[in-house]
Amino acid sequence: MIATHSIRVLGRELQVKSVATPEHVAQVEALVNEKLAEAEAKVSGGDTQLVVILALMNLAEACLDARKQMAEEQRTCSERVAGLIERLDRQQF
Repeated sequence: MIATHSIRVLGRELQVKSVATPEHVAQVEALVNEKLAEAEAKVSGGDTQLVVILALMNLAEACLDARKQMAEEQRTCSERVAGLIERLDRQQF
């Protein structure tokens, strides 16, 4: 069920709609604010647009790294399952 949640990002109060739990929305809000704060610490001059772009780039990089790691883990699991199936097929019952 879609619910409306109040969040604060970049000092602005926002209303967002989501099917996620309030706890999950709060975690997303916290992560966004954490990444924005990290980016803001690296940018001089207080250019909000530059801060947002840097935060998005950092999040995108983390997302791509996670996707790559997940693909590698899936490949490893598939190889292990195939090996186990092969061992079972060779068993004499």
